Amino acid sequence: MPKRNSNEEDEFTNARRIVEQAIGEPLTRKPITAAASKIMSQMGRRGGKIGGKRRLETMTPEARSAVALKAARARWSKP
Repeated sequence: MPKRNSNEEDEFTNARRIVEQAIGEPLTRKPITAAASKIMSQMGRRGGKIGGKRRLETMTPEARSAVALKAARARWSKP
């Protein structure tokens, strides 16, 4: 793998510099607010609650048994 020269810019840095020059101001990343973080957390939790139930509905009894057996082995193999 070739070594990078620390003075050279990679493609992304160069692209960012060009865009900043074109729009005339620096690009800044907006911080995530606490409200947005809370909303995203609730959305993820809702999807997780639905996901497990839907997965069990679509699995065959043999597949559910295999998953349960794997989980039990993992639990009981810990010291």
